[in-house]
Amino acid sequence: MAKLAGQLVEALEGLLEVPVPVRVQAWDGSVAGPPGAPTLVLRNRRALRRLLWQPGELGLARAYVAGDLEIAPGGDLYEVLSAVGRFADLPQIRTLRLGPRAALGAKGRRALAAVLRAGALGPEPAPPQEEVRKAGGRLHSRSRDRAAISHHYDVGNDFYGLVLGSSMVYSCAYWTPEAKSLEAAQEAKLDLICRKLGLRPGMRLLDVGCGWGSLLLHAARHYGVTAVGVSISEQQVALARSRVEEAGLADRVEVRLQDYREIADGPFDAVSSVGMAEHVGSEQYRIYAEGLYRLLVPGGRLLNHQIARRPDHPGEPHRTSPFIDRYVFPDGELSPVGSTVARLEEAGFEVRDVESLREHYGLTLREWVANLEAHWTEAVRLVGRGRARVWRLYMAASALAFEQNRIGINQVLAVRSTEEGAAGLPPTRGEWLLNPAAGAPRPVAGVPAAAPVDPDLGDRPSVR
Repeated sequence: MAKLAGQLVEALEGLLEVPVPVRVQAWDGSVAGPPGAPTLVLRNRRALRRLLWQPGELGLARAYVAGDLEIAPGGDLYEVLSAVGRFADLPQIRTLRLGPRAALGAKGRRALAAVLRAGALGPEPAPPQEEVRKAGGRLHSRSRDRAAISHHYDVGNDFYGLVLGSSMVYSCAYWTPEAKSLEAAQEAKLDLICRKLGLRPGMRLLDVGCGWGSLLLHAARHYGVTAVGVSISEQQVALARSRVEEAGLADRVEVRLQDYREIADGPFDAVSSVGMAEHVGSEQYRIYAEGLYRLLVPGGRLLNHQIARRPDHPGEPHRTSPFIDRYVFPDGELSPVGSTVARLEEAGFEVRDVESLREHYGLTLREWVANLEAHWTEAVRLVGRGRARVWRLYMAASALAFEQNRIGINQVLAVRSTEEGAAGLPPTRGEWLLNPAAGAPRPVAGVPAAAPVDPDLGDRPSVR
């Protein structure tokens, strides 16, 4: 047993015909793998058994969440995830399918012998209790969506407060040069949304998937709107209502426990949907888009802030992350940004602007991970060690996915044009971001004001 790690690494590399990307420390204390690489610690035979039954992402996640797999002391979670991610994206690994011939051939028999020597054969270990047992019924039915949303968002408001900080905004921040903190970057994002929507006093705003009410509060305080927010998370709605009361805005802000498909009291002058559309699903997206279109007045704007996946590799089917689906966002679906734009247009919208905030989300997630790690003892007390590990793993992996362009995030501004075709936006992007009609100007940090135009030149300067 003194050379267990070496036997396991040799058997794995022989089977895959690719060097492993990490060092492995087995439960007998032996270590093997490429020098200088980050080290994973198999704490017991169960860790290896989990990987045998579910090789790849799901097995690794189960072992980590259960505590059977650790990162070596002093190791860097981001470094480990980067190494594993690069390995998984190798063409020979991405398309690998180990059928009976490979498993029963000479290389497969050597790998099996190493597992036997390790004493790791046995029945599949039960998944950690944090793994979701999906609700029955039709995908994206209202009852199943409520169960999926509850799994993720009803973890506890105190826990989310530790992770998100005082802003209580669970979406990508906007890191302008002036934003020196997460809270400042989140305020800049909220203000950017209000500017894009052209909010001004007296308008009526609908925020679909309103979270803990931060955008509602910002829009009511700084833009004088009346606002309705809907969410199907009971804990989110409870805290959002409390925050509205404490802010003295109950006469202008209403928070409802309501599915987006149940909203029937339009019209609204503007609609925001921030980090919600990922839960809608491809089969329901047309219903979602058409419903928001009907709820808007002619000339009203929609700001759809949504995570996007990259298009699939040619000839390869799309695969949903089993870890994300079973531990983080059950039934969540990501689409390429082009598909989202097409569906909004099919519903009747005119898409006027698409802005990628991909790098901003990487920075935001790293801040959330740092918050979680700084309050780790309290987080474990609130939600348990396994769930805290789920959140740490998913947020760190997501930060890298955004940074490495494996997923993106986009704000899509769309308009329900009038019957005459008017969109009602100023002619340039800079003008509608800094529209003085919003009352006292609150310029978006990092966005320069439009240069004044000499009246002798007419409405616009000449274009060279």
